Amino acid sequence: MDACGGSYTPEQRRKYYISGPQWAAAYEGHALFHAPTRSPISFETVIEEYGKIGIPCWATHDTDVIPSDQLGKDGQHEIVARIKKSLADNGLRCSMVTTETFHHAVFASSPASESPEIRKYAKWRVCNTVDIGHELGAEFAVYWPGSLGYQIQGAVEETQTLRWYAESLNAACEHDIAVASKLGRPTLKHCMEAKPFEPQAEILLPTSDAMLGFIASGLLTHPEMVGLNPEYLHELMWGGAPRAALARALTSGKLWHFDINDGYRLKHDVDIAVGLVNPLDWLNVLILLRSHGYNGPFNLDYKPPRTTSAFGVFKVSFPTAVDRFITLWEMAGEVMQDPIISEASSALRAGAGCESNDPTEIFEANKELLSLHELIGHRLVQILLGVHRGRVYSV
Repeated sequence: MDACGGSYTPEQRRKYYISGPQWAAAYEGHALFHAPTRSPISFETVIEEYGKIGIPCWATHDTDVIPSDQLGKDGQHEIVARIKKSLADNGLRCSMVTTETFHHAVFASSPASESPEIRKYAKWRVCNTVDIGHELGAEFAVYWPGSLGYQIQGAVEETQTLRWYAESLNAACEHDIAVASKLGRPTLKHCMEAKPFEPQAEILLPTSDAMLGFIASGLLTHPEMVGLNPEYLHELMWGGAPRAALARALTSGKLWHFDINDGYRLKHDVDIAVGLVNPLDWLNVLILLRSHGYNGPFNLDYKPPRTTSAFGVFKVSFPTAVDRFITLWEMAGEVMQDPIISEASSALRAGAGCESNDPTEIFEANKELLSLHELIGHRLVQILLGVHRGRVYSV
């Protein structure tokens, strides 16, 4: 780590609204075709190690820390008390809670199943997570409807399934209003997270754009309480541009939470750490967010590689992920103040001053200006590589 350079101190890292999920650090390297390569670790260990690194916030699914058979029982209250103590002891706070509605066998046909018993249980689960969130002092609740879809075409009626899913979100929001009023706290910000494929063959809400349409559909009783938690890789997986998806969320006023990671287009959900695959794209994403004053969390939703040791998870993987994010964030600020990009952007926006309404004359007047698009791209790469600061190679 020392030899790699670019490291920040824990104090410097705590200045950024970065959250570390329980599931990311506790990931054992297992998957459909993968055996575990690391041993299980407790939430106390994760929180303690995040504190040492300087990650200021912690997030969790309900069943990451509470066994399903203990939810809503004495075991839940005992575990939540231990979490609160661990957070306080290590100087962290809980920023977000989310409900697991995809892993347990009960959700095989989704939380919006035809079965009224399953839908009733799903409503209880999301309301119970609202309770956990308020008890831990969280600001956000996130929902990933990964099992909301089907394997067999024609097996479900999509419009009804979406209505049933809306009922769970409505229940969570109504319960949140009542709990927040009783506790004198603000309501949580309820955020939907899209994913184009996995685990169902077809997903009913596969993209952030689909979720924006769902929020505005009239099915939600409190649409003002529901926004988005886009994930960088989830938008990339289907061939989309994460920056464009984030821009659409920003213009809708619904970009409230952001899961950060990296990966490849048209591939599965590899969840590589931020900036290891697409650093230039990440620089452009952060320029957009800084330009629009985004001040929500950056959630480290990635999986340390199976080749990384349990020791390396906290000594290499998380520190480097945080430090790459900070470097790219600060680099985005440098881009926003760069005189060359500023001058080129201003020239493009000013146009050539052509008064004609003839398209050929307008093109002829502007065609030299349009070369600045490529110049801006070149300058961004210069800044990413440090060339603008004098880094050169002898040839």
